[in-house]
Amino acid sequence: MRCAAIIVVSLFFALPALAGDAEIKAAQDSISGQLHAFRTGDDAGAYGYAAPNVKRISPTLDTFMSMVTGAYKPVQKPQSFSFGKSKETSSTAIVQQVLIVGPDGKDYEAVYTLELQPDGIWRITGVSLHAAKSLST
Repeated sequence: MRCAAIIVVSLFFALPALAGDAEIKAAQDSISGQLHAFRTGDDAGAYGYAAPNVKRISPTLDTFMSMVTGAYKPVQKPQSFSFGKSKETSSTAIVQQVLIVGPDGKDYEAVYTLELQPDGIWRITGVSLHAAKSLST
């Protein structure tokens, strides 16, 4: 999994930027919406931002939250977050870097992949999370 994350991040920075401001903003709005839902305890709202591929893997709210609680605590309970680099990998796919200060006060980097759905909403298809090398200031 760590190797896959390194490959995704490497590809992310190697690809040319294609996304317009509106697409990037809409994808960031979906990420922000999910993070805010997690922060306020609206687990069902957070699950609503998941793309169909995620919902196939975690078909119920309970299985989704079990995954989030087990492997994505900084995403579930961020102290703060900010957006980093973004890339449009196709007309319906965006990769977005998110810098997170986790509940433990440590810095994390999350690389989100999102896909534009037929209803026009950007939904989250995956998140690669790892500890960042820098310290919070």
